[in-house]
Amino acid sequence: MSTANLIKMANQIAQYFASEPDQQQAVLDVRNHMKMYWTPGMRMELLAWQTEHQGADLHPLVQSAVSGAGWEA
Repeated sequence: MSTANLIKMANQIAQYFASEPDQQQAVLDVRNHMKMYWTPGMRMELLAWQTEHQGADLHPLVQSAVSGAGWEA
């Protein structure tokens, strides 16, 4: 899968959870969703891209979810 598609999907997931009033819970929800439904390879590709590009183009919830503890494959 292309990185552009991963970014698009990650941002869509974040948009869904953005209405959660508790920001920490929203980050956990994004992370948990991606851990449940994304393959480890998809998660690692997104992490590598975020590390290289400092999260440009990623929703803030995705940036926090990917960079936080518990993201490892």
